[in-house]
Order: sequence, then C-alpha cells, then structure tokens
Amino acid sequence: MKKGILLFLTMILITGLLSACGTSNAKNAANKKVLVMATSADYPPFEYVDTAKSDKIIGFDVDLANALGEKLGYKINVKDMDFSGLIQSLKTGQADLVLAGMTPTSDRKKNVDFSDVYYTAQHMIITKKDSNINKLEDLKGKTVGVQLGSIQEDKAKEINKTIPINIEDRNRIPDLIEELKTGRFDAIIIENTVAKGYFDKEKDLKGFTISDNPEEAGSAIAFPKNSPLTAKFNKALEEMKKDGEMEKLVVKWFGGKQ
Repeated sequence: MKKGILLFLTMILITGLLSACGTSNAKNAANKKVLVMATSADYPPFEYVDTAKSDKIIGFDVDLANALGEKLGYKINVKDMDFSGLIQSLKTGQADLVLAGMTPTSDRKKNVDFSDVYYTAQHMIITKKDSNINKLEDLKGKTVGVQLGSIQEDKAKEINKTIPINIEDRNRIPDLIEELKTGRFDAIIIENTVAKGYFDKEKDLKGFTISDNPEEAGSAIAFPKNSPLTAKFNKALEEMKKDGEMEKLVVKWFGGKQ
C-alpha cells in the first residue's frame, strides 16, 4: 500500500516538473544574454550567404535582429535550417526567435506568437521570358513550384481552387530557381523583394505580382507562445521605426522605402 502511494506521489511530482519546465522555457529566454535566432538562409536579401565572400549569414533580417538585440542587451546567435522546420524549432526550444521573412498567418499564430509586422512585400509569379505565362489565368494546367512551409505554398493552394495547377515544393529558393531554369517547373511563386535579386543575376526570367489578403501580409518576428520577448521586441521595433534606424536598413537592403 505504501509503495502504491509513493509511486502515485512520484508520478504527480514528475508531471508537475515537466509542466513547469514547459511553461518556463519562454520565460527563461528573457533572462538569457545570448538568443538563438533561427532562419532559412536562402532568402536574399532577407537572409543568405554570399559564398564569394564568406560563409557568414547576412541580410536584412540579420541586421535587424542584431540592432534589436543591441537595444535590448542581447547577443544574437544565428542558426540556419530549412524554412519548414522554423516553427518547430521554437516549440522544441531550439530557438528563441525566428526572423526569416515569415508572414504571421492565422495558422502559424496557433503555434507561435508574432511581433508587429516589420516589412511588407507581395507575391510574385516568376517564369522564363520565353514562356506564354503573363497573367494568373495562364497558369492553368502548369506546374508551379513553391517553398515548403511558406506563405507562397498557401497562395498556390488558394490559386488551385479556381485555376487548376500542379503544385510542387522544395526546401530552398535556389532549388526553385534551378527547377524553373531546367524546365521542370513552368513557374514559381516567391516574394517580389526576393525575386528582384534573382532578376539581377538571371536575365532570362520575368515576373508579375499578385494580390494577397492584406490581413495576412508582411514579415514579422516569431516567438514561442507566451514569450516575454514579444513585448520587448515590439517596443524596440517601434523605437527603430521612429528614430529612422528601420528606414536605413530598408534603404541598405531593398534600395528604398516600402
């Protein structure tokens, strides 16, 4: 009998400790001096590696994270992974925040918290210049590539409801570009800001923008649910917008105002 009671009390204690551990992960992040920022470094100019110069991850999001970290007294450690694994990295405690040009959709908000939107872009359909795809309706029956887990994947599924298309996904943006160039894809969907960088290098590509739900547009910082970092970073973001620091980063990486 005593053994049974002892076992029961032990199980309650372990359950309580695990529960407390789970709820304290987000709070502990606020007390760290170094924060892990998860990103997918295949998304220039937001985050990428200029292999001709170094193996360091650079870009708008990296500069933004470092600027925010400096304001708040944190050092930012950037960790590269596939875009589709970013949300999970927050849920499992592998990362404290995500900056990856991520849109705060309603589905994502079920799993993580988001900061205020810090940059807004549009979806763009990219094709080869010799294709006959010049408007959304021209995609009928075509194979369209998107990044796995991205808002563009959701957009492709939305398009497919009215215009039948074959949707294929890849983990990285360069993979989408390569599949388009080799003819495996007829078109791909990426952000117009990201597309601009590829137009400078790939002269045989063209594109056109498509509209989106304004309530599910723009990029925001993702945090674990109930993280105290969300309010802190929102305050710092607002300060950067007011004092002109944000505009300087926009000019540096995008060439002008939004």
